[in-house]
Amino acid sequence: MVKFLPLKQAVAENLNDGDTVAFEGFTHLIPTAAAHEAIRQGFRDLTLIRMTPDLIYDQMIGMGMARKIIFSYVGNPGVGLLRRARDAIENGFPRSIEIEEHSHAGMANAYEAGAAGLPCAVFRGYRGAGLAAVNPNIKSVTCPFTGEVLAAVPSIRPDVTFIHAQKADRKGNVLVEGIIGIQKEAVLAARRAVVTVEEVVDNFDDLHPNLTVLPRWTIAAISVVPGGSHPSYAHGYYARDNAAYLEWDEIAADREKFQAWMQANVIEKSAGDFAARVEHLRKAA
Repeated sequence: MVKFLPLKQAVAENLNDGDTVAFEGFTHLIPTAAAHEAIRQGFRDLTLIRMTPDLIYDQMIGMGMARKIIFSYVGNPGVGLLRRARDAIENGFPRSIEIEEHSHAGMANAYEAGAAGLPCAVFRGYRGAGLAAVNPNIKSVTCPFTGEVLAAVPSIRPDVTFIHAQKADRKGNVLVEGIIGIQKEAVLAARRAVVTVEEVVDNFDDLHPNLTVLPRWTIAAISVVPGGSHPSYAHGYYARDNAAYLEWDEIAADREKFQAWMQANVIEKSAGDFAARVEHLRKAA
Protein backbone atom coordinates (compact mmCIF):
# COMPACT_ATOMS: atom_id res chain seq x y z
CA MET A 1 0.00 0.00 0.00
CA VAL A 2 1.47 3.32 -1.06
CA LYS A 3 2.01 5.86 1.72
CA PHE A 4 2.30 9.64 1.54
CA LEU A 5 5.27 10.49 3.76
CA PRO A 6 7.70 13.30 4.46
CA LEU A 7 10.82 12.65 2.40
CA LYS A 8 13.00 12.05 5.47
CA GLN A 9 10.71 9.23 6.60
CA ALA A 10 10.24 7.80 3.09
CA VAL A 11 14.00 7.46 2.61
CA ALA A 12 14.58 6.06 6.11
CA GLU A 13 11.90 3.40 5.68
CA ASN A 14 12.95 2.22 2.22
CA LEU A 15 16.74 2.56 1.89
CA ASN A 16 19.28 0.50 3.83
CA ASP A 17 23.05 0.24 4.01
CA GLY A 18 24.30 -2.16 1.35
CA ASP A 19 21.25 -1.78 -0.90
CA THR A 20 21.30 -1.79 -4.66
CA VAL A 21 19.58 1.49 -5.51
CA ALA A 22 18.63 3.46 -8.61
CA PHE A 23 18.08 7.21 -8.58
CA GLU A 24 16.85 7.42 -12.15
CA GLY A 25 16.30 10.36 -14.47
CA PHE A 26 17.48 11.10 -17.99
CA THR A 27 18.47 14.82 -17.98
CA HIS A 28 14.90 15.41 -16.76
CA LEU A 29 13.14 14.76 -13.45
CA ILE A 30 16.34 13.72 -11.68
CA PRO A 31 15.49 12.86 -8.03
CA THR A 32 17.96 15.30 -6.46
CA ALA A 33 16.00 15.92 -3.26
CA ALA A 34 15.79 12.19 -2.57
CA ALA A 35 19.52 11.76 -3.17
CA HIS A 36 20.30 14.66 -0.83
CA GLU A 37 18.14 13.10 1.88
CA ALA A 38 20.04 9.83 1.47
CA ILE A 39 23.28 11.77 1.87
CA ARG A 40 22.02 13.46 5.04
CA GLN A 41 21.12 10.08 6.49
CA GLY A 42 24.61 8.78 5.76
CA PHE A 43 23.95 5.45 4.04
CA ARG A 44 26.98 3.34 3.17
CA ASP A 45 28.08 0.50 0.86
CA LEU A 46 25.47 1.24 -1.78
CA THR A 47 25.50 -0.13 -5.30
CA LEU A 48 24.36 2.85 -7.36
CA ILE A 49 22.64 2.15 -10.67
CA ARG A 50 21.86 4.74 -13.31
CA MET A 51 21.99 5.10 -17.06
CA THR A 52 23.56 8.56 -16.81
CA PRO A 53 25.14 9.27 -13.42
CA ASP A 54 25.58 13.01 -13.07
CA LEU A 55 25.77 15.46 -10.17
CA ILE A 56 23.87 13.47 -7.55
CA TYR A 57 26.04 10.39 -8.01
CA ASP A 58 29.15 12.58 -8.01
CA GLN A 59 27.96 13.89 -4.67
CA MET A 60 27.11 10.47 -3.23
CA ILE A 61 30.41 8.99 -4.41
CA GLY A 62 32.30 11.98 -3.02
CA MET A 63 30.64 11.43 0.36
CA GLY A 64 31.86 7.84 0.45
CA MET A 65 28.44 6.22 0.10
CA ALA A 66 29.09 4.02 -2.94
CA ARG A 67 30.66 0.57 -3.05
CA LYS A 68 29.92 0.07 -6.75
CA ILE A 69 28.35 1.92 -9.66
CA ILE A 70 26.55 0.32 -12.62
CA PHE A 71 26.17 2.82 -15.45
CA SER A 72 26.26 3.59 -19.16
CA TYR A 73 27.66 7.14 -19.11
CA VAL A 74 29.22 9.00 -16.22
CA GLY A 75 29.55 12.76 -16.64
CA ASN A 76 28.37 16.29 -15.98
CA PRO A 77 25.99 16.86 -18.95
CA GLY A 78 27.39 19.42 -21.37
CA VAL A 79 30.40 20.10 -19.14
CA GLY A 80 32.70 17.10 -18.76
CA LEU A 81 33.67 14.30 -16.42
CA LEU A 82 32.44 13.82 -12.87
CA ARG A 83 35.41 14.88 -10.79
CA ARG A 84 34.47 13.18 -7.52
CA ALA A 85 33.70 9.93 -9.33
CA ARG A 86 37.01 10.15 -11.19
CA ASP A 87 38.89 10.78 -7.93
CA ALA A 88 37.31 7.67 -6.40
CA ILE A 89 38.01 5.48 -9.43
CA GLU A 90 41.56 6.66 -10.06
CA ASN A 91 42.76 7.50 -6.54
CA GLY A 92 40.44 5.62 -4.18
CA PHE A 93 39.29 8.87 -2.54
CA PRO A 94 37.32 8.93 -0.32
CA ARG A 95 37.13 5.16 -0.99
CA SER A 96 37.71 2.81 -3.87
CA ILE A 97 34.63 1.87 -5.89
CA GLU A 98 33.88 -0.96 -8.29
CA ILE A 99 32.58 0.00 -11.73
CA GLU A 100 30.41 -1.89 -14.21
CA GLU A 101 30.00 -0.06 -17.51
CA HIS A 102 27.36 -0.75 -20.14
CA SER A 103 25.94 0.95 -23.21
CA HIS A 104 22.67 2.87 -22.97
CA ALA A 105 21.01 0.04 -24.89
CA GLY A 106 22.42 -2.51 -22.46
CA MET A 107 21.11 -0.61 -19.42
CA ALA A 108 17.69 0.04 -20.97
CA ASN A 109 17.25 -3.61 -21.90
CA ALA A 110 18.44 -4.74 -18.45
CA TYR A 111 15.85 -2.52 -16.76
CA GLU A 112 13.13 -3.81 -19.08
CA ALA A 113 14.11 -7.40 -18.29
CA GLY A 114 14.00 -6.61 -14.59
CA ALA A 115 10.56 -5.05 -14.96
CA ALA A 116 9.39 -8.22 -16.71
CA GLY A 117 10.84 -10.47 -13.99
CA LEU A 118 13.35 -12.03 -16.38
CA PRO A 119 16.87 -13.08 -15.34
CA CYS A 120 18.62 -11.40 -18.26
CA ALA A 121 18.18 -9.23 -21.32
CA VAL A 122 19.00 -10.43 -24.84
CA PHE A 123 19.47 -7.88 -27.62
CA ARG A 124 21.63 -6.78 -30.55
CA GLY A 125 24.46 -4.75 -29.12
CA TYR A 126 28.14 -4.29 -28.26
CA ARG A 127 29.18 -5.21 -31.80
CA GLY A 128 32.58 -3.71 -32.50
CA ALA A 129 32.80 -2.32 -28.97
CA GLY A 130 35.38 -3.19 -26.33
CA LEU A 131 33.14 -3.13 -23.28
CA ALA A 132 32.78 -6.91 -23.14
CA ALA A 133 36.52 -7.19 -22.62
CA VAL A 134 36.33 -5.21 -19.36
CA ASN A 135 32.85 -6.17 -18.17
CA PRO A 136 32.38 -9.89 -17.45
CA ASN A 137 28.60 -9.36 -17.16
CA ILE A 138 28.37 -8.83 -20.90
CA LYS A 139 27.90 -12.26 -22.48
CA SER A 140 26.86 -13.60 -25.85
CA VAL A 141 24.17 -16.15 -26.65
CA THR A 142 23.16 -17.87 -29.86
CA CYS A 143 19.54 -17.60 -30.91
CA PRO A 144 18.09 -21.15 -31.02
CA PHE A 145 15.85 -20.18 -33.94
CA THR A 146 18.12 -18.21 -36.27
CA GLY A 147 21.66 -18.94 -35.09
CA GLU A 148 22.33 -15.22 -34.67
CA VAL A 149 24.83 -14.32 -31.95
CA LEU A 150 23.28 -11.78 -29.56
CA ALA A 151 24.40 -9.85 -26.50
CA ALA A 152 23.10 -10.76 -23.04
CA VAL A 153 23.35 -8.87 -19.74
CA PRO A 154 21.87 -9.58 -16.28
CA SER A 155 18.55 -7.94 -15.56
CA ILE A 156 18.53 -4.96 -13.21
CA ARG A 157 16.44 -5.49 -10.06
CA PRO A 158 17.13 -2.69 -7.57
CA ASP A 159 16.22 -3.06 -3.93
CA VAL A 160 14.76 0.43 -4.24
CA THR A 161 14.28 2.96 -7.03
CA PHE A 162 13.86 6.70 -6.51
CA ILE A 163 12.36 8.93 -9.20
CA HIS A 164 10.90 12.43 -9.40
CA ALA A 165 7.61 13.08 -11.21
CA GLN A 166 5.16 15.87 -11.85
CA LYS A 167 2.01 14.71 -10.09
CA ALA A 168 0.44 12.12 -7.84
CA ASP A 169 -3.27 11.75 -7.34
CA ARG A 170 -4.79 11.23 -3.91
CA LYS A 171 -4.97 7.47 -4.46
CA GLY A 172 -1.21 7.31 -4.99
CA ASN A 173 -1.00 6.93 -8.76
CA VAL A 174 1.89 8.89 -10.31
CA LEU A 175 2.01 10.85 -13.57
CA VAL A 176 5.28 11.25 -15.48
CA GLU A 177 5.34 13.56 -18.53
CA GLY A 178 8.01 14.66 -20.97
CA ILE A 179 11.32 12.82 -21.38
CA ILE A 180 10.93 9.82 -19.09
CA GLY A 181 14.07 7.89 -19.95
CA ILE A 182 13.89 4.57 -18.13
CA GLN A 183 12.04 5.75 -14.99
CA LYS A 184 8.95 3.61 -15.59
CA GLU A 185 10.95 0.42 -16.04
CA ALA A 186 13.22 1.29 -13.09
CA VAL A 187 10.16 1.50 -10.83
CA LEU A 188 8.62 -1.72 -12.15
CA ALA A 189 11.94 -3.56 -11.76
CA ALA A 190 12.46 -2.53 -8.14
CA ARG A 191 11.35 -4.26 -4.97
CA ARG A 192 10.40 -0.85 -3.57
CA ALA A 193 9.93 2.55 -5.19
CA VAL A 194 9.87 6.03 -3.71
CA VAL A 195 8.59 8.95 -5.79
CA THR A 196 8.98 12.66 -5.10
CA VAL A 197 6.42 14.82 -6.89
CA GLU A 198 5.80 18.48 -7.57
CA GLU A 199 2.19 18.32 -6.38
CA VAL A 200 -0.79 16.15 -5.48
CA VAL A 201 -4.03 16.50 -7.46
CA ASP A 202 -7.46 14.99 -6.91
CA ASN A 203 -7.38 12.70 -9.94
CA PHE A 204 -6.14 12.24 -13.52
CA ASP A 205 -9.60 12.04 -15.07
CA ASP A 206 -8.96 14.89 -17.54
CA LEU A 207 -5.68 13.47 -18.88
CA HIS A 208 -5.08 11.45 -22.01
CA PRO A 209 -5.14 7.73 -21.12
CA ASN A 210 -1.83 7.08 -22.90
CA LEU A 211 0.17 9.35 -20.61
CA THR A 212 2.64 7.52 -18.39
CA VAL A 213 0.88 6.73 -15.13
CA LEU A 214 2.53 4.46 -12.59
CA PRO A 215 -0.25 2.73 -10.64
CA ARG A 216 -0.22 3.00 -6.87
CA TRP A 217 0.58 -0.68 -6.35
CA THR A 218 4.01 -0.15 -7.92
CA ILE A 219 5.03 2.48 -5.35
CA ALA A 220 5.92 2.23 -1.66
CA ALA A 221 5.99 5.93 -0.76
CA ILE A 222 5.28 9.36 -2.24
CA SER A 223 6.75 12.61 -0.93
CA VAL A 224 5.66 16.06 -2.10
CA VAL A 225 8.83 18.04 -2.83
CA PRO A 226 8.29 21.03 -5.15
CA GLY A 227 11.49 21.72 -7.05
CA GLY A 228 12.82 18.31 -6.07
CA SER A 229 14.63 17.66 -9.35
CA HIS A 230 16.73 20.87 -9.35
CA PRO A 231 19.12 21.54 -11.06
CA SER A 232 17.52 19.30 -13.70
CA TYR A 233 14.15 20.37 -15.00
CA ALA A 234 10.54 19.29 -14.56
CA HIS A 235 8.54 19.60 -17.77
CA GLY A 236 5.73 22.08 -17.26
CA TYR A 237 7.09 23.39 -13.95
CA TYR A 238 10.60 24.84 -14.25
CA ALA A 239 13.58 24.93 -16.59
CA ARG A 240 16.99 23.34 -16.30
CA ASP A 241 19.48 25.34 -14.21
CA ASN A 242 22.38 25.29 -16.65
CA ALA A 243 24.49 27.59 -14.47
CA ALA A 244 24.41 25.07 -11.62
CA TYR A 245 25.96 22.39 -13.83
CA LEU A 246 28.78 24.73 -14.83
CA GLU A 247 29.35 25.75 -11.21
CA TRP A 248 29.50 22.12 -10.11
CA ASP A 249 32.56 21.42 -12.22
CA GLU A 250 34.55 24.01 -10.25
CA ILE A 251 33.13 22.93 -6.88
CA ALA A 252 33.85 19.24 -7.44
CA ALA A 253 37.39 19.85 -8.72
CA ASP A 254 38.69 20.53 -5.21
CA ARG A 255 38.20 18.08 -2.33
CA GLU A 256 37.94 20.75 0.37
CA LYS A 257 35.66 23.00 -1.67
CA PHE A 258 33.44 19.98 -2.36
CA GLN A 259 33.15 19.12 1.34
CA ALA A 260 32.35 22.72 2.27
CA TRP A 261 29.68 22.96 -0.43
CA MET A 262 28.08 19.69 0.63
CA GLN A 263 27.96 20.79 4.25
CA ALA A 264 26.36 24.13 3.43
CA ASN A 265 24.02 23.05 0.62
CA VAL A 266 23.06 19.48 1.49
CA ILE A 267 23.83 18.48 5.09
CA GLU A 268 22.49 21.71 6.60
CA LYS A 269 19.50 21.97 4.24
CA SER A 270 16.20 20.11 3.94
CA ALA A 271 13.82 19.02 1.22
CA GLY A 272 11.79 22.17 1.78
CA ASP A 273 14.68 24.24 0.44
CA PHE A 274 14.16 23.02 -3.13
CA ALA A 275 11.09 25.15 -3.85
CA ALA A 276 13.12 28.34 -3.44
CA ARG A 277 15.88 27.05 -5.73
CA VAL A 278 13.58 26.87 -8.77
CA GLU A 279 11.61 30.10 -8.38
CA HIS A 280 13.81 31.98 -10.85
CA LEU A 281 13.43 29.11 -13.33
CA ARG A 282 9.64 28.85 -13.39
CA LYS A 283 8.95 31.63 -15.90
CA ALA A 284 11.40 30.05 -18.31
CA ALA A 285 9.85 26.59 -18.08
